[in-house]
Parts: sequence; structure tokens; C-alpha cells
Amino acid sequence: MERLQKVIAHAGIASRRKAEELIKEGKVRVNDKVVKELGVKVNPNDKIEVEGIPVEREKPVYFLLYKPRGVISSVSDDKGRKVATDFFPYIEERIYPVGRLDYDTSGLLLMTNDGEFANVLMHPASEVEKVYVAKLKGIPSREAIKSLERGIKLEDGKTAPARIKLLSMERTKNTSIFEISIYEGRNRQVRRMFEAIGHPVMKLKRERYGFLNLHGLSAGEARELTPHEVKQLRVMATKPKK
Repeated sequence: MERLQKVIAHAGIASRRKAEELIKEGKVRVNDKVVKELGVKVNPNDKIEVEGIPVEREKPVYFLLYKPRGVISSVSDDKGRKVATDFFPYIEERIYPVGRLDYDTSGLLLMTNDGEFANVLMHPASEVEKVYVAKLKGIPSREAIKSLERGIKLEDGKTAPARIKLLSMERTKNTSIFEISIYEGRNRQVRRMFEAIGHPVMKLKRERYGFLNLHGLSAGEARELTPHEVKQLRVMATKPKK
């Protein structure tokens, strides 16, 4: 059983908030009866209509995509660039990315048609760890790295503490590679963090999302998440903060 407004939103008819308005306005019918209460729950066999139009209900699907560089984390692009959904030509469900990776960032990107699942993972209170590998211009000092580990002030506020590990450095080319683990999901956060200490990111890849990784996948490939993995992600995202 699911809440009626969730089912309407999941079907792509309207946002959750708009669905609630439609219900209160008496524009939604369940099994040919008008419903105006927000607490109503429905099952998969119930007949739902919104303003006289039957609601087609999709089964929820969940995928892990290894997004290549040069791909937009979206379902469409007005400039004709390649988008994340282009890698799922045979999927009938209307899937979309959970969050986003920058155009020039590669790595693990979740895709789903489950709006509630996506919202839970993207909520600011979610504590799902995201692990990136960044190739930097220059070699940061230990003090600069400590400032990132403590949290550094950006234009949209101070970041939460991060875990950072040096993987390699090339003094002759003046470059270094670091692994950085964060729990937040701000726009271009990792790039902005390293820019703040004077070491721009030359190349960036998201290696892990919680317990998920890219093992067995090449850039542009995807796999379906198992029911257990979906359940684990939900639990991880909603666990109380310490």
C-alpha cells in the first residue's frame, strides 16, 4: 500500500505537492470515487484517475550507471549533448538520475523512476558516503589538506569534515592524485573544495556511493541494483545522525 499522492507523483503526473493539491480539490478518483483526504493509501490493483485521465503505474526500477565524462546528468539537453538516459535505450520506465555528476566528471551515478527513493538519498540529512578520486594541479601541503578534513568555507557555507588520502604524486609534472570521501552533495563540491586551497581538479571520478562501486563495469555500462541493495541504501540514508 502506498500513499495516493506518492503514486500520482511517481507516475509523472505532477509533483508530490501538486498531487496533494489535486486531491484536496477533488480532482482525483480512486475506483470511481472522488478522494479528498491526503492520508488515503492505494494498492497496485486500485484504479486511479486524475482529472478524468487514468494513471499508468510503473514498477520501480533502480540502476547503477558508470557515467563517462562528457555526459549530462539529465534526461534531455537543449544543446543536443549526450545525457545519462541515452545509456538505457531498452528501458521502458521513465528513469532519471539521483542527484548529478558534472559534465566533466565520470563515475557512479544512480538512476531510478522512484521519486521517494531519490528524495531520501538526496536529502541534506542523508549520510551516504560518496568517494571520489581527483587528479589535481600541484601538490597540496599537509596543512591545506587538513583544512579540507576539518571543513572549509565555500560561498554556500562551510563543508562538513572530509576524509582525504594521498594516492600518488608526480613532482616532475606537478600533479597529485587524492581520494576524498564526503557525505554532502552540493553542486561541484569536490572541485570547489580543492579550488579553495589553490589546487584545481584536472580529472574527477566518483568511485563509490555508500557500499556500491564500479567493479565489473566500463564507462557507459550499467547494471540493475538488487532488491537488497535498494533496501540497504534506504536504511543507510535514513539512519539517525550520531
